[in-house]
Amino acid sequence: MKIPVPARRQRRPATGKSSVGPAAPKAAFPETMLRQAAGARQASLACVKRMPAYLQLLRVLQAEGREYVSGTVLAGVHNLESVIVRKDLSMTGAVGTPRIGFGIPELITAIERFLGWDSQAKAVLVGVGSLGTALLGYHGFQNFGFRFVGAFDHDPKIIGQWIHGRKVQAMEQLIPFVRRGEIQLGVLTVPAPAAQQAADCLVRAGIKGIWNFTATKLVLPGDVVDQKEDLAEGLAVLSHRLQHLNRGQAGAP
Repeated sequence: MKIPVPARRQRRPATGKSSVGPAAPKAAFPETMLRQAAGARQASLACVKRMPAYLQLLRVLQAEGREYVSGTVLAGVHNLESVIVRKDLSMTGAVGTPRIGFGIPELITAIERFLGWDSQAKAVLVGVGSLGTALLGYHGFQNFGFRFVGAFDHDPKIIGQWIHGRKVQAMEQLIPFVRRGEIQLGVLTVPAPAAQQAADCLVRAGIKGIWNFTATKLVLPGDVVDQKEDLAEGLAVLSHRLQHLNRGQAGAP
């Protein structure tokens, strides 16, 4: 005799209280915004570093009148697999169309927003030597949502001079200048022995991000971030690769 098996009752979410808590209303958080927020948390450093090259190619294609681009075309920038490019772009919240690709204007906007380049960030330069002067004169920063609004130095011979449209001011003027302008970025191009002292001054002024072009590893508070650009490190990598290239050519028949 077959024993009747009671039919499983379909569980329905209880109204009112729930053991897992109330679900957030989706209408308040558009899917694109959720993807962007997730991307900001999960994007790797390698992914972030690839974004400027994507953006540069997109701007070239846009200038040529192109409206769409495929992940395969963007993959050629870094010699990557298309799947990696699609994963990178998903961090920005951008969504492509099958067999058509990504809309170029929308993708440019998404990447700029992801990188924080969708608005002009004001920055001050500390150390107007050869490197500092070159950075002041580089107009390409405007494409990266970045512009210098002030330049500072200790050298009396430089103070008061106009360099690339910026009047060099004394370091004593740095703190009030930064606070008055609510500036958050500082670029450090002073000699290495003066780097920590200059960085401390930037921190006291309220700077929250320091682009460090000195050879000094800065000691900073936990609420201040920095990015160190080591020219010697870059040259070492280039020289090492060149050395191996020359050896390979010497051994070729």
